[in-house]
Order: sequence, then C-alpha cells, then structure tokens
Amino acid sequence: MLKKTLVTVAALALGAGTAFAHVSLQLKEAPVGSTYRAIFQVPHGCEGKPTNTVRVQIPEGVIAVKSQPKAGWKLDKIKGPYAKSYDYYGTPTSEGVKEVVWSGGALADDEYDEFVLRVYLTKDLKAGETLYFPVVQECPDGMAERWIEIPAKGQSADDLELPAPGVTLIEAVAGH
Repeated sequence: MLKKTLVTVAALALGAGTAFAHVSLQLKEAPVGSTYRAIFQVPHGCEGKPTNTVRVQIPEGVIAVKSQPKAGWKLDKIKGPYAKSYDYYGTPTSEGVKEVVWSGGALADDEYDEFVLRVYLTKDLKAGETLYFPVVQECPDGMAERWIEIPAKGQSADDLELPAPGVTLIEAVAGH
C-alpha cells in the first residue's frame, strides 16, 4: 500500500512539474478597457540549449503596446494594421505593434526570466473570455519551443501540449 501511494505521489509530482514548464503570464486576469502589464515567465530553454530569442504575438484588440527593454537583448517591434480601428482614450487607432521580439540574449536552460509588455485591452474585447498571446522561444541550432496552441471551444489549455499563455478578461473596473 505504501509503495503504491509513493508511486502515485511521484507521478503527480512529475506531472505537476511538466504542467508548469511552459511560458505563462504572471497576472491571470485583467479588466477590458484598461492597461495590462503582461509579464511572460520563461522557465527554461530548449532541451538543454539556451533561449536566445523570445517572440510574442499581439492578439487583435490589444493596442498601445510598450515593451520593456532587457539588458543584453535587442528589442524589435513589428508594426502593422489592425483588423479595425479602436478607440484609445478618444483617439482612433488603426495600426500598431503586432509582434514584439527580444533577441540576442542567452537564457540558459536552467535559468528563469521574465519578458514584460504594457498594453491596452480595448473595450471591444469580451469579459469572460480568455485572450491568448502566442509565444515562440528560439534556441541555437534551429531548436524552438512554440507556445502557440489556443484551445478550441469547450477545450481547456490544460488539454494542450504547447498552450499559448492566456489572460482571462474581466469586467471593466468602475470609474476607470
């Protein structure tokens, strides 16, 4: 009986370890119609190789993207048109940052780091839904970890092997 219990505990511990081995967002909820500090947690490299590029795709409805520079990393902001024009505090906004790329760094496989964006979650987004930010970690020798899977309707991110980091949208805070 004790042996069976220990095997079960060990299996659960291993499963829990792999469940948290992906890129995730530190802040799990954010109100629509407000700014959001997206903190992407990168817990490892690629099968023993360091991460030297982190690419974050900006979903539709997320505008006014400002990326936090990182010492030792080059920062690129790829801009383009939005699918529609959004209101940003009274200013119509129809284009902006669509992808942010930190490159040239070296996050060892046994190290952890955070990559940060400040964004505006437009009022066009719907409270109660989860907004996903696909992320690709690139490593030497063409290796990569692609955290880009978005759950289908009725599916959970826990069901996916390489889930994109997501934030649950909540109702706007009164007075803001």
